[in-house]
Amino acid sequence: MKYVKLGSTGLDVSKICLGCMSYGSSDRGSHSWTLDEDTSRQFIRRAVEEGINFFDTANVYSDGTSEEIVGRALNDFARREEIVLATKVCGTMRRPPNGGGLSRKEIMFEVDASLRRLNTDYIDLYQIHRWDNRTPIDETMEALHDVVKAGKALYIGASSMWAWQFAKAQYVAERNGWTKFVTMQNHYNLVYREEEREMLPLCLDQGVGVIPWSPLARGLLTRDTTERTDRSETDEFGKTLYATANTEIIERVAQIAGQRGVPRAQVALAWVAHHPAVTAPIVGATKPHHLDDALASISIELTADEIRSLEQPYTPQPVYGF
Repeated sequence: MKYVKLGSTGLDVSKICLGCMSYGSSDRGSHSWTLDEDTSRQFIRRAVEEGINFFDTANVYSDGTSEEIVGRALNDFARREEIVLATKVCGTMRRPPNGGGLSRKEIMFEVDASLRRLNTDYIDLYQIHRWDNRTPIDETMEALHDVVKAGKALYIGASSMWAWQFAKAQYVAERNGWTKFVTMQNHYNLVYREEEREMLPLCLDQGVGVIPWSPLARGLLTRDTTERTDRSETDEFGKTLYATANTEIIERVAQIAGQRGVPRAQVALAWVAHHPAVTAPIVGATKPHHLDDALASISIELTADEIRSLEQPYTPQPVYGF
């Protein structure tokens, strides 16, 4: 395993982050592809054994049971001080009023709930899952600062939003002497590159680590366009993301993968990781080969010609994911 600094922090993380959205209880709001605890633990254990130390979940994944499963597994398979554990807050966890969002009340309640579910004294990276238009950003940033100062989180991060919103949040924190975001978890892959316009240059300039979600475009980059999976048929959010994706890019991935004699996923992940702003793509794993491909992608260095071939067919896309 290779390790890199998380943005401009002193924290070392593996170049692959294991995304844990697919691990949860089948009777707690999960998707049809969600794995039960016994099966989930196998992937978490394998990840630890392979040197992955970076794990990402969220309070809303399977109604909190993803955090519970991840917490129990990591307590069994790893030493806490060697693990970088990330979770998120913002999504609706209870009926309104005050059942979600980024108010001080919600952040203070949900961080404690996440700590209990994860069975840990602190969260390494506490992230806002989206922007909350109903809460002043000053309130959110001060609450997150207080979470850090209370020792409940070591760092804070953000997820998909407009670049101006992210810049505003950082400015509010800096102006008041509060904790700033050290990471951006955004939507980025070969068929969705809109983040290259503003967000990635902003993060690179400011030393913010980028940990992209859906680096394989919900598996779209790993298979023929006519192939269907259980997830592609039932993932309602995923269906909103790639309706206008340029399928020629998928063909280019297949061509280069064929020439190299490797699975397509390895090429697509290697492309995401080559961007200088990217710290570690977040990769979900529900089959053994998913981890195999993620691990192998770390060693792949695409040539300049291969990168040009992969990027050339791209067409501008509507903004998806937030």
